[in-house]
Amino acid sequence: MADDDSRNSATTTELGTRTAPGRPSATPAVPPPPGAAAPAGPRWLLGLVAVGMVIAALNLRPAISGLGPLLEEVRRGLHMNGTVAGLLTSVPSLCFAVFGGLAPRLARRRGAAFVVLGGMVAIALGLALRPLAGGTATFLAATMLALAGIAVSNVLMPVVVKHWFPDRVGSMTGLYSMALALGTAGAAAVTVPMTDVLGGSWRVGLGVWAVLAAVAVVPWAVISRNRSARAPEPQAAQEAVPEQTAEGEAATEARATRRTPAGSTAGTGAAPGLRITKSPTAWALGVFFGLQASAAYITMGWLPQIFRDAGVSASAAGVMLAVTMGMGVPLSFVLPKLAARMRHQGPLVLALGVCGLAGYAGLWFAPAAGAWIWALVLGVSNCAFPLALTMIGMRSRSNAGVVKLSAFAQSTGYLISIPGPLLVGSLHDLSGGWHLPLLLMTALMLAQMATGLLAGRDRVIEEGR
Repeated sequence: MADDDSRNSATTTELGTRTAPGRPSATPAVPPPPGAAAPAGPRWLLGLVAVGMVIAALNLRPAISGLGPLLEEVRRGLHMNGTVAGLLTSVPSLCFAVFGGLAPRLARRRGAAFVVLGGMVAIALGLALRPLAGGTATFLAATMLALAGIAVSNVLMPVVVKHWFPDRVGSMTGLYSMALALGTAGAAAVTVPMTDVLGGSWRVGLGVWAVLAAVAVVPWAVISRNRSARAPEPQAAQEAVPEQTAEGEAATEARATRRTPAGSTAGTGAAPGLRITKSPTAWALGVFFGLQASAAYITMGWLPQIFRDAGVSASAAGVMLAVTMGMGVPLSFVLPKLAARMRHQGPLVLALGVCGLAGYAGLWFAPAAGAWIWALVLGVSNCAFPLALTMIGMRSRSNAGVVKLSAFAQSTGYLISIPGPLLVGSLHDLSGGWHLPLLLMTALMLAQMATGLLAGRDRVIEEGR
């Protein structure tokens, strides 16, 4: 997940549609060759879109990562039990699965920029209303409003890149992805110190993030008034899928160069008769995606509390979560390139899984003494997310097949990931400690490694395997 992360500069688009073979990578100083797509707008507008993308990306995770370090105070203030607190950490997956699926349809009608504007407004309202909640139900409703805005914006960021920067897909994807990672880690690191400076109330500490979301509304309000921004994006929006970003595309290029039988449809539309639910590889990818998402949201929601219960201060626990989330910045550049060169991604799956198991073992035996080490290795383990997207891009011969596989794997995966954080909270309430939840987390990680080995095999869904 974490969430969510820096991207490598691929020569394919976020939507599974290959760029022209001769298109330059991402340097604004080099003009595109004849026939290549040109930037969609005047220079000042493109600059505003770039700024809007960065500010929007900064807002796509603080609602989640800023809550973990203050979860204990929120629980006390709203009289939550562990099961309800676990529901809070499961809500992101549910919202991504439900609301993310609505974004393409909305963008086809109103244009991606207008829907992103609506997403920023929803985030700002949700974060502003959440501190005013007098009970758990209201707090959950406000959180879901913010997460709905995050979900639709998540999906449409690649569409924005494709529309406004068709000749700089890789670099602009990397720009907003790094901003997303920065927002994730920054919220985890500064929420507690900022709360202390502002008087110590968790309500103020969480509510202040609404200001950043309100700032993001301004550029998108201007962008959405532009005539070209109001035009619907039928193809891009139709193909957009939740969290489909450049990891999958980096692999698309590797997939496109693979040896395929004569007469195959690589690089064109998928076979009309392709039934994705009949493919064991598709199911393996869906389960793998769900298990890694579950591990990521468990880490984001509960890791600070595990550290705090071991005697680590709230501010230090927040910084450790920031370290865990921040590991995705450098590794998301490296992993997709490495995975795209391998015919079987199983060794990478195992390596990341071993890091996760080592982190869980450390939290069991010495949660406070080795806290920084466990934060680092769990950050490495969380990079199963870009690996999963890379494998999605490599498991089909056609672009349309990649889009279909990505939609299936991610919608299935997010649904699978919902119970994990909820069960962790319930088991903590039941046992009064973290050993039982850590056993569950270990079992889920072992299952993630097993399904990842199956998903990483050198197969494509067109073969019916």
